[in-house]
Formats: sequence, structure tokens, C-alpha cells
Amino acid sequence: MEKEIKKTVDGSLSKEEVITNTVKEDAKGLLHSIKLFLIELFDFREDTDHEATLEAIKADIPFKGATAWILIFAVFVASIGLNADSTAVVIGAMLISPLMGPILGIGMSFALNDIETFKKSLINLGIMIGLSLFASFLFFYFFPLSEDNSELLGRVSPDIRDVLIAFFGGLAFMVARTKKGTIASVIFGVAIATALMPPLCTAGYGLAKGNFIYFLGALYLFTINTIFIALATFLVMKLLRFPMHKYANAAKRKRYSTIATVVGIAVMIPAIFTFINVFKENKINNQIEIFIKNEVKSNNALTLIDFDISKLEDKKIKLNFFNEVSDATYNDLQNELTNNIAYNSLKEFNLEIKGSDTKSFELITTAYKEKKEELQESKNIIAGLQKQITELQQTISSLNASIEQNALSKNQKAIAFSRIVKDAKIRYNEIEAIDFSRVLSSKDFIKIDTIPLAIIKWNKTIKDSTLIKKELELRAWLQQEMKLDTLFIKRK
Repeated sequence: MEKEIKKTVDGSLSKEEVITNTVKEDAKGLLHSIKLFLIELFDFREDTDHEATLEAIKADIPFKGATAWILIFAVFVASIGLNADSTAVVIGAMLISPLMGPILGIGMSFALNDIETFKKSLINLGIMIGLSLFASFLFFYFFPLSEDNSELLGRVSPDIRDVLIAFFGGLAFMVARTKKGTIASVIFGVAIATALMPPLCTAGYGLAKGNFIYFLGALYLFTINTIFIALATFLVMKLLRFPMHKYANAAKRKRYSTIATVVGIAVMIPAIFTFINVFKENKINNQIEIFIKNEVKSNNALTLIDFDISKLEDKKIKLNFFNEVSDATYNDLQNELTNNIAYNSLKEFNLEIKGSDTKSFELITTAYKEKKEELQESKNIIAGLQKQITELQQTISSLNASIEQNALSKNQKAIAFSRIVKDAKIRYNEIEAIDFSRVLSSKDFIKIDTIPLAIIKWNKTIKDSTLIKKELELRAWLQQEMKLDTLFIKRK
């Protein structure tokens, strides 16, 4: 065996060594093939048009004429969409907004050491921001139906996702820009994803309503988007080795290069800190959500109403419970928050718990049941009274019918009094009340007569001259309806 493994005397390889070397060569070939495949798959330098890319970016930087009007119209469209809480309208405003041009110009100027382009881009971006804020301020100040909604509130508190969207969206945009034959669909998609216009309009809303928390939050989100899109532009141009801007002499080129480097570092340092701070804040919020889900809501002995984490700088989590929370329960929750490795970002946080003002949850339940029983008893009493009222109404109607029937049976000239008064009120709406009776009367103190008498109560606003005429008409009508030879009218 030893002879087979070793080389032969003449220096030739053994069979095992030949097989091993063959496998190694095949593996190297496979790795080389994979490497070539990946390079061909992801390398886009050959598909880059340097000159056309620079011309396209520089052409989008100027802000005047049609571009200014497009921006104003885009601001109004976005403001209407935010006001109406319409995502589709907001997306439409993002597609027509020209804000991306100067931002790409800033990133390009840093990458190419082009100070003049940087100045032009910065001035145009500043004018665009100022005009956008002014236009959205005017809209929300004079438009009467402005109110907070999800589209507005989603632009006042940036998180780590906004940073990542701006950065990767900027990378996609620049790769599409540098490709021969720009991919319009990619550019439109990035315009929607990075959402530059809505934060500016939300900032204008904050100014119009005097809400500077909204204003600063929305402006902060716009700043994040701007910085990371410019950073993505810078990185892509450096990766593709775009030619540096040429200056007349070496000293000027070196001076501008130093200025660009200093400014670039000054801009990137806040961007890095922004990313770190937003990442930490997002991590804290996620851990708070997990803590409340696992430690609070899963506890059947606790009934959580709501919680407040609006002021994370105070390192307090405010929990509002429906029931009382004992000291032991509070200590358990605080220990979990402080010592559990799953909440390592919340070690310095303290719980602020507010329980119910009543002695116990059971007391509230008992009181609720008692009041519910009292309410049901009251409903039963009311139902009984309503039944008695209905029976009384039926009795009264029956008595009225009986009275009228008796009158008809005694005297054929008598008619249903209810019909007379209804018809009289329709004919003479100035009548407020009618009384009718048969009065015993004697003119010679010997013979007794029964005299029909109608006592009328008229509206006090009627003049006497008009009243006399109406009484004559009324008496004639009553005599005809009641088939009476004689009828006396008296005022009440």
C-alpha cells in the first residue's frame, strides 16, 4: 500500500494523486465559471453611458419656466391627496414632481469634484423647497377641510425604513440613469418609493396649522430622503469611475477637491448619526411592542386599556389598566423589562402604571350587573304603564262613541260633535276652541225653552269688524250642519 501512495521511482504520480489533482482542477474550474457568471450577471459598467448620464442629470438641475409650474402643480396635487387621504392622488404627485433633479446634481458634484454644479444644484434645491413649502402653506391655510389623517401622520415620524427606502431607491435610480437607454419605469418607481413631495407638503400643513412638531418631523423626513439619495448617487458614480471634473490648474483642482471632501464629510456625518439614531429608536419601539404583547397582554389578570411611548427621551413606558395593579405585579413587569435579554434596549426604561380608581374590578362588574337589573326593572314598569295608557285611551274612545250614539238615538238632529269641530277648524283656522250645549231659557219666566248654544274662542289677533262677519258665517254653517232652526253664538 505504501508503495502505491508514494510516487514512483521515475517521478510520476500515483493513481490517487492523479485523481486528487483532477478533482482540484475541476473545482477550480467550477469556481472560475461561477465567478465569471456572477461578474457577467451583476457587472453593469459596460452598459454605462457616462456622457449621456452627466448631460441628463445636469439638464434636470435648472429650476425655471415649465419646471417651476410643474412643481407648483405637483404640490397642489399632493396637498389635495394628503387632505383627502388618497394614496393614489399622492402617488400621482410624486410622479410629476421635479425635485429629484437637484438632489442627483448634489451627489454627482461630490463624486466628480464639480463645485459649480454643486452650487447650482444647492441653489435650485433651496428654491424648490421654499416654493413647495409656500404653495402647500397657502393651500392648507385657506382650504377649510384640512384635518389630520393617515397620509399626513405617516410623514411626521420617520423610522429606519424611510432611511433604507431612500438609500436603496437612490441606488436603483442612479443605476437606471447610467444605463444606456434610461429605464423610465424604474425612475417612476423610485419617485414613488422615495416620496420627496409628500413630506414637504406635510411640512407646509404644519406651518399652516401652527403645528411645529408636524413641520419639523416632515422636514426631517425630507432631509433624510435627500441626503441618502445624494449618497447613493455619489457611491454609484464612484463605483462606475466617472471622470473627475477638470480645472485649469492643479492648485484650483486640489482646492475644490478639499472643499468637496470637507463638505461631503460634513453632510455624511449627520446622515450616519441619523441612521444610527433612527435604527435605535426603531429597535426600542419594536421591543416595547414585544414586551407589551408577551408580558402584559398575555397576562389574563391584567386588562390593558392603552399605553403611551410618545416621549422615549424620558425613558418611560406609560401603561393604563382597567383594573388595579398590585406592587408585586408591577415589580414582576419591571424586572422583566430590565433583566430580560429580549428587551436589552429597554434596560434603562421604567414603567409608569395607572390602574383603575375603583377598589377592584369585581366591584365594577357587580355595580354593572346591579344597574343592568335596575334598568330592566324600570323597562318593565314603563311597559306596564304604557299598557295602562293604551287601555285608558281605548276606554275614552269607547265612551265618546257611546255618548255620540246616545245623542243620535235621542235626537235625530244631533250629530257627532267630533266631526263638527274638525270641519270648523278647517274652515276657520282662527278658532281656538268650541263648546256646544243646550241651555234652558225662559223669556217670560213661565215657558221654558231649550236653546242650542255654541261658545267660540277666537284668536285674540282678529279685529272685531272681521270677527262679526265670521261669526255670522259660522252660525249659518253650524245651523245647516246640525239641522237647527235656531243657534246662538257666544264668545269665550
